[in-house]
Amino acid sequence: MKRLVVPTIAVLLQSFVPLVAQEDDGFVPMFNGKDLSGWRPVNVAADTFRWENGMVVISGVPTGFMATERMYENFIVECDWQHMKEGGNSGIFIWGEGLPAPGVPYARGIEVQVLDLAYEKNKGAWEWFTSHGDIFPIWGADMTPVAPTAKSGKRSFPIEKRVKPSPEWNHYRVECVNGEIKLSVNGKHVTTGRDCIPRKGYICLESEGSETHFKNVRIKELPSSGATAEQTARGYEGFKQLFNGKDFTGWKVSDDIKSVWSVNGLHVNAKAEVKGRSLDLWSERSFKNFELVADWRLPAKAVSKPLPTFTVDGLYVLDDRGKIVLKEINHAGDSGIYLRGSARHQVNIWSQPMGSGDINELHKDKSIPAELRLAMLPKKRADAKFGAWNRFIITLKNDRVTVVLNDETVIEDAQLPGIPAEGPIALQYHHDAIEFANVFIKEL
Repeated sequence: MKRLVVPTIAVLLQSFVPLVAQEDDGFVPMFNGKDLSGWRPVNVAADTFRWENGMVVISGVPTGFMATERMYENFIVECDWQHMKEGGNSGIFIWGEGLPAPGVPYARGIEVQVLDLAYEKNKGAWEWFTSHGDIFPIWGADMTPVAPTAKSGKRSFPIEKRVKPSPEWNHYRVECVNGEIKLSVNGKHVTTGRDCIPRKGYICLESEGSETHFKNVRIKELPSSGATAEQTARGYEGFKQLFNGKDFTGWKVSDDIKSVWSVNGLHVNAKAEVKGRSLDLWSERSFKNFELVADWRLPAKAVSKPLPTFTVDGLYVLDDRGKIVLKEINHAGDSGIYLRGSARHQVNIWSQPMGSGDINELHKDKSIPAELRLAMLPKKRADAKFGAWNRFIITLKNDRVTVVLNDETVIEDAQLPGIPAEGPIALQYHHDAIEFANVFIKEL
């Protein structure tokens, strides 16, 4: 029988979930027994994660994750899990970031695999994955694998097969100290990963296509070893998702809009060459000052196409007759993000040599002073290669905008003459194929 400790006010303030008694071995429950308090859904629907019958029930739809409300560095976490069908897939992200990595539904961090045995019927089992407790870095994280390892990549394999098949319960104990992770499966240490970066971050539970249950989730925090900023996951505190991974809730749609745009999990896609006007996708809500994260890619194959050229201060290059001078460039598409309900105040997505992120309609306007137009041109081309994912972080404060593209500041505190004080956001349809993902906003 476990002994309950009567908590003082100080202990309550330090505990993960208020009013949860600490167990006598130093562990505390990570759930309060009533709901998902202490955790936040990141990129999933409202019903993807729920508390039911004393456990976390994960529907598996859409693919995504929920994270703890605060970060952890050194700790031991224990849990029981079960898959409700053969071939079920889930995971525990250790030291994860606060938002998904660009273009994907998963957090950058270290994954402890939660996979049903039926997956080992697939070709490649025990070459690049197993179903018995792999540990591996995902989406830009780093880790030194410990033998046995996958033939490719940085995946640590377990030394012994100990996972029970669906729907039996399995027990995990994950020890995370100084950037090293040790996994015990059903009572025996089987897998190790070392030199992890990040080594401080959120703990996350994953939804990936099938129903999974977690129960008896508890944690024991250990003393900090002073993780540096470079060793700490990015928090992205305060961001809220603008798509739920299932439908267009929160966005203005009509039959014409649905003929262009579709939702597929975290991806919001527009197909090319649909005829019509006013096919941009607008948010129902209006916003004032905000920080917006939006991933995007132009999926079409780039082809050579005659397109306008620009002067160094953003105007069209004109010939002696006043016509726009065209030049053959590789073109994969065109789109943009409208700010505060204004197509004129657009952060541009395109294939031009100057790169994406420019404030297109304004820097082409001769009536705007040259010094303002110059600030609306990218400092450098920061676009990923054609077909790859890009990430915008757009910060709008009053009439000033800063645009970060793929961690490069391309527009810095540029003034936007005439921008409304408030308005909705739109994803532009320019009759080219475009994919958006991971659209999040933090109101300022």
